[in-house]
Amino acid sequence: MPRTPVNPPSNPDLDAMLAKALSKETAAMPADAPAEELAEIDPAEQRCGYVAIVGKPNVGKSTLLNALVGQKVSITSRKAQTTRHRITGMRTVGPTQFIFVDTPGFQTRHGNALNRALNKTVMGAVSDVDLILFVVEAGHFNLADAKVLSLLPANVPVILLANKFDLVHRRGDLAPWLRSMQERHPFTEFVPMSAKTAKDIERLFGICEKFLPQQPWMHDPDDLTDRSERFMASEMVREKLFRLTGDELPYTSTVIIDKFEEEGALKRIAATIVVEREGHKGMVIGEGGEKLKRIGTEARQELEKLWDCKVFLELWVKVRSGWADDDARVRSFGYE
Repeated sequence: MPRTPVNPPSNPDLDAMLAKALSKETAAMPADAPAEELAEIDPAEQRCGYVAIVGKPNVGKSTLLNALVGQKVSITSRKAQTTRHRITGMRTVGPTQFIFVDTPGFQTRHGNALNRALNKTVMGAVSDVDLILFVVEAGHFNLADAKVLSLLPANVPVILLANKFDLVHRRGDLAPWLRSMQERHPFTEFVPMSAKTAKDIERLFGICEKFLPQQPWMHDPDDLTDRSERFMASEMVREKLFRLTGDELPYTSTVIIDKFEEEGALKRIAATIVVEREGHKGMVIGEGGEKLKRIGTEARQELEKLWDCKVFLELWVKVRSGWADDDARVRSFGYE
């Protein structure tokens, strides 16, 4: 369905823009309404649209998406390049349905087949949305940020979202920083916030709402993501893999779901962790198999919490040398 983006105001008053942002006067969105109230909303009064969340690797995009959706739909870790797919999360608040699109951080350090696929995902995500949230760390901007900013289309409004604002000690320094940012791109609004602060998340809903077109909702109001349970299982295992191996394990490791079966209230899952070298296999398994056991236990507990059911999870580790440089194998592992 074609969407006509709301054009950003021209030549915004930067001082007023900064004062408004720091005062946090923007009205917050109302709390989630019960399902029966949402069902009574006239389709003619509904708003619905796509909001892309973009930024360099490890800037907090997945944490922001999870906070906006109200549940974990995108995995997080301190390792850069954790997000590898276009993750869509939905939230319906009052008459407005927000469809948030989390993207991989744009890759500039490696030119292998995997990173080409990730960058293609980023480009596709920003080409057909109603609003873009450009996420940076408050008061910071480097070449990686600039690379992402250069990819943003000119006909889509962009909000400069200064994340981790709670870590800024001298807030008076933000005025010259904001002026320098506005010279780089005509941002529609400037939103200083912390993705971990509930009030900031509520305020962001109110800011984004006006950019979404009036049209019927595209999803059921109870839906939180368009990703399958099979996909979520592989992502949860990969998250625990990265969190528990730290920087020792290269980012090219991945997870393949071999079996996903449901037996009443029990889900049986078999998965393979794919690494590139024999030495990496040892890192994942750990002494006496303890590291692999812990990865499986924490992933299982996370999935049981997510789905509210029992999960039986089996994990194996296999070596597939050079898979991240092989376009065909990258596609076979689910990276388009």
